[in-house]
Amino acid sequence: MDQGLALCGDDVGTPMLAFEDKFGVKQGYFGPVITRVPPTEDSLAMFDALVTMMDVQGFWELKRSRTERPEFGARP
Repeated sequence: MDQGLALCGDDVGTPMLAFEDKFGVKQGYFGPVITRVPPTEDSLAMFDALVTMMDVQGFWELKRSRTERPEFGARP
């Protein structure tokens, strides 16, 4: 957790992602926060979009208010 907070800042929670951007700089971000697990194709598209945004110098945050509660599904 300490390593994640060092990259993302101390004003975030979980989940956190960390990647090395195209400039070789390690970047940390809070999120994504999702209400349900998307289908595989949508999950891959979302991941690709996140990586693309992380490569843009000066990008910090993208957020909108939640309109529904998380769906956790059946527990194993």
